[in-house]
Amino acid sequence: MSLPNNISEDRIQMMSKTKQFSKLFRELEHCREDEQMQKMEEMKRMMDEMNGEEFKSIFTKELFDEMGKNIEEKKMSIKNIVHLLKLIGYDDLSTELCSKSFNESFMSKIVQNMVVEEEKKKERMNESLLIDLCECYLMLNDNFFSEKLLSICVPNLLQVALKKEVCKEVQKDVELALTALSCISTSINVKQEWYLNKIKEIIQYHQKHHNLTHLAYQSAWQFLIFRFCEDKSFKELIVNELHFAREAIKELEELTDCRKRKKKEKKSKYRKTEKVFMRWVISLLYYVRTFQLLNEEHIELVHRLVCLHRADIKNEIEILESFVIIFWEMSGNESVCIDILLKEGAFDEILKEIQLSTSKNEIIYYCLAFYLKISDRLKEKKYDEKEEKERKELKRKVHEKIEEEGYEDVITSFYQSFDFFNNQFYFELSLDISDYFVNA
Repeated sequence: MSLPNNISEDRIQMMSKTKQFSKLFRELEHCREDEQMQKMEEMKRMMDEMNGEEFKSIFTKELFDEMGKNIEEKKMSIKNIVHLLKLIGYDDLSTELCSKSFNESFMSKIVQNMVVEEEKKKERMNESLLIDLCECYLMLNDNFFSEKLLSICVPNLLQVALKKEVCKEVQKDVELALTALSCISTSINVKQEWYLNKIKEIIQYHQKHHNLTHLAYQSAWQFLIFRFCEDKSFKELIVNELHFAREAIKELEELTDCRKRKKKEKKSKYRKTEKVFMRWVISLLYYVRTFQLLNEEHIELVHRLVCLHRADIKNEIEILESFVIIFWEMSGNESVCIDILLKEGAFDEILKEIQLSTSKNEIIYYCLAFYLKISDRLKEKKYDEKEEKERKELKRKVHEKIEEEGYEDVITSFYQSFDFFNNQFYFELSLDISDYFVNA
C-alpha cells in the first residue's frame, strides 16, 4: 500500500512506536508491581532504539501528568514511577528533549515536594528513595533548580558517588549519581562547600584505582568543568593538580577504540559509548573557552585532537563540527599560542574541512571564523620589543603557510556566502576579505 504523499515512512514508524509505547504505559496501571517492572524493562528496550524525534513525541507533559495522577490514584507505586523516570532521564541525557515537558508537569511538582519532605524526616527517611528522587529531579529538570533542592541533592548524591567498591551494582549507583550531578548547567550557582572536596576526592581516587565507568568519570569532570565556567578560583586545581587536558584526551582515545568495537555489537551499546564521547567533547569545548594557563599538556591536547580529527570521524558530522568549534575557540583564546595551532596541524585540518564539498554550513562558518580570529590576533601590535619581534615572525610563518597551501583561494571562494552565514549564526564574519589574511 502506498503512503500518502505528505507522510514519510520514518513518520509512520515514529507514530507506530509512539502508539506501542503509550499502550505499554496504559497497561502498567492494571498490573501487579512485579509485572510493572517487567513492562518497564520492555519500555526501556524501546527507548534504546528511539531517535530524538521519537523520544520527544512520546515523553510529553501529558504523559508526565498521567504519571502524577497514577500516583495520586494509587494505580502505581512511587517506587515504580521513580524507576521509570530514572530510565527516561538516563536515556535523555545527551539531548534533554523531554526536560521542558517534565518541568511543566504535575509529576515534577510531586518529585520536588517529595525530595523536601523526605529530607525533613532525618533519621526516619528512606535514603534510597531520596537518592532516586534527587536523580530524577536533576536529570529531568529544565535548569530551573532551586537552591533549597540543590542543597539537598548535591551533598546526598556526592555521598553515593564516594563509594569505592567496584562491583557492578555499586558502579551503577555511582554512575547514576554522578550523571545526575552533571546535568546541573553552567548557569546554576552551586556552593563550593557542597561539593569541592568530595568531587576532587572522587576524581583523584579514580585516577589511581580506575573504579568508575567511562560515563561516571566523564560526569564527575563535567560537573566540575561546568562550575569552573563561572568560578575561576580553582583553575590551578583543574589544570595542574587534576590534569583535565591529559585525562580528557586519554578518555577520548580509549572511547575511539571502544566505539569501533561497539559498532559490531548491539546498537544500544554503541549509542552509549557515542554519548560519552560527545559529552567529553562538549566538556572540552567549555574548557578551552575558559582556561588561561598554558602548559605542555595543552600543547599535547592540540596535537592529539588533530590526530583524532584526522583518524576517526569522516561520517560523524556532529562530532566533526564540535572538533572544528574547539579549534575555533582555541584560535580566540590568548592562552593558546598561534604557533602551536600551526605546528600541531590545526591549520591543516581547518583547510581540509573548508575544501570538502560535503561539509555542513556550520563547519564552513567556523572554519572561516577560525581564520578571522587568527588574523585579528596577529594584527595586534605589541609594546614589548621582544614580543613584537615574535609577532612579526609568526605573521611571516602564517603568511607562508597561506601561500603554500592555497588558503586564500579557498577562503575567497566563499566570499559570496558571508551574508548568508551572518544571517544564520551569532558571530558575524567580516565582509572585508582582506581581514582573513595576514600579510607579512
